[in-house]
Amino acid sequence: MIQIVVLLMLWISNGNNTQEKDAILGVWLADDRLSKVQMYETEGKYHGKVIWLKHPTENGKPVLDKHNENTQLRDKPVMGLILLKNFSYQANFVWNGGTVYDPRSGKTYSCKLSLRNRTQLDVRGYIGNPIFGKTVTFTRVEE
Repeated sequence: MIQIVVLLMLWISNGNNTQEKDAILGVWLADDRLSKVQMYETEGKYHGKVIWLKHPTENGKPVLDKHNENTQLRDKPVMGLILLKNFSYQANFVWNGGTVYDPRSGKTYSCKLSLRNRTQLDVRGYIGNPIFGKTVTFTRVEE
């Protein structure tokens, strides 16, 4: 009987953990309101790609990743670009170990994601230590 209770408790706690891990999934409006990012999971890692731009074209052509430090990637469109990469769920609605790419500067930073509540996601980019970084808040898009 005790084994059944223990297995049931493990199954229930794993279900809650899955709900917490996947709470980040969905579409988020960036803090500047100029882009939307789709958060998705692949093989246990969480990523975010640009799925909407307020201004998707420049001079009639798609906006390109023209500031990328890798010159070979500067002709790639920003639409569809994966900005948030390789996050792992830690606990308490926090994802660590990933990076955030800023197409305005062409720089990539270490990053931590924290779900403040169901509709607000804090994205903290930093170099070295999270204390030395900047946080922006994305807002969930209800579809």
